Amino acid sequence: MDGNINGGVVLYGAGGHSKVVAEVLRCMGVPVSCIVDDNPVADEYDGIPVRDALDSYGNLIVSIGNCSIRRKIVEKVHAESFFTAIHPTAIIAPGVRIGEGSVICAGAIIQPGATIGRHCIINTRSVVEHDVNVGDFVHVASGATVCGAVCIGEGTWVGAGSVVKQCIKIGRDSMIGAGSVVVKDIPDRVVAYGNPCTIRK
Repeated sequence: MDGNINGGVVLYGAGGHSKVVAEVLRCMGVPVSCIVDDNPVADEYDGIPVRDALDSYGNLIVSIGNCSIRRKIVEKVHAESFFTAIHPTAIIAPGVRIGEGSVICAGAIIQPGATIGRHCIINTRSVVEHDVNVGDFVHVASGATVCGAVCIGEGTWVGAGSVVKQCIKIGRDSMIGAGSVVVKDIPDRVVAYGNPCTIRK
């Protein structure tokens, strides 16, 4: 089956995050033509057909919240193009750069000088302040606040409701637990949480 079925956007991943992405697209007036999932549990979601594979992938969003799985799918499918979705209620300052395949959810705020990488999720009502650098495949979860001049490495998850102090550096492929207050730099490939945020493993 062609990846541009009905001329809309294809979502890869039929879990909870795909429902959020589908809603962002609905609010944009952009149709979802099909959802692809490796292990579909139903033939359709809200009238959208669900398939286990397509012959080609054009206008694709990988709608999976998990950063490492999202990266693996992007590397696997070799899509012709990736769609960037921005909810109409998001506030994006002029000049902000947003990479392909990223999703900016309802009520998110991205301030001047910020850079959002490829295939990122800036989730509901999260805040990315001025001059923040968000690497590829990052997930800034709902209600998180990332203060000015923070750098977040590729593949890192910043948990819901967390606050990251200005000028902090967070390494790649790390997990910041929900509700954390990050006041010191965090290295690569660790799990950290708490107030203050502390490396746990």
